[in-house]
Amino acid sequence: MKTLKDVISLKFKTSESEGVIFHGEGQQGDYITLELKKAKLVLNLNLGSNQLGSIYGHTSVMTGSLLDDHHWHSIIIERHGRNINLTLDRHMQHFRTNGEFDYLDLDYEITFGGMPFSGKPSSNSRKNFKGCMESINYNGNNITDLAKRKKLEPSNVGNLSFSCVEPHTVPVFFNATSYLEVPGRPSQDLFSVSFLFRTWNPNGLLVFSNFADDLGNVEIDINEGKASVHINVTHVKKNRIDVSS
Repeated sequence: MKTLKDVISLKFKTSESEGVIFHGEGQQGDYITLELKKAKLVLNLNLGSNQLGSIYGHTSVMTGSLLDDHHWHSIIIERHGRNINLTLDRHMQHFRTNGEFDYLDLDYEITFGGMPFSGKPSSNSRKNFKGCMESINYNGNNITDLAKRKKLEPSNVGNLSFSCVEPHTVPVFFNATSYLEVPGRPSQDLFSVSFLFRTWNPNGLLVFSNFADDLGNVEIDINEGKASVHINVTHVKKNRIDVSS
């Protein structure tokens, strides 16, 4: 395809922080790649570069954060020549691509959910998308519907299922005054705790527990955006251990 205008839209949800959402490339150096990197959305676009390097078309735009929260996020990419509108969850970002070319030349198949291994260093270092997509629309073509009805030719669909499996984890929301208290295990000499958390607040207490027989306590908190573990032990000389990350 050689296009002056493109409109690409889809919805996705995932608990993975890395993954290629879609990719297309051409023989003249053109490419478009939408991917997750560190739970942010990154659009890489090149409408063509010349061999001398005086026209270098690579453009990269990053938007959003914490997109691996397993909630639905919507993306719309609208391109007219070098003018791009990138909309993530109704937040629109406008930019112009580098270089001097207006057409996107894609000579190979467009892939959703990953990119084909081409032998280039860029292809083998990128992870495929793991999660759910719906309402994939590429320049007026309903890709989701075409894939389900097996109307895409040529196509290499791989192991797809047309349903979205929900994770088995159950989140718990805490406000500034709520907490969860569980019974201790006084007969155990091992203290072990693991959990995932997400917050916008730079400070807060995550876990606190007293040891049995007044031997001290352990505290896990967030202090100025850093997670810290404090272990207080009574009856010993070095009675406090602090670890932060």
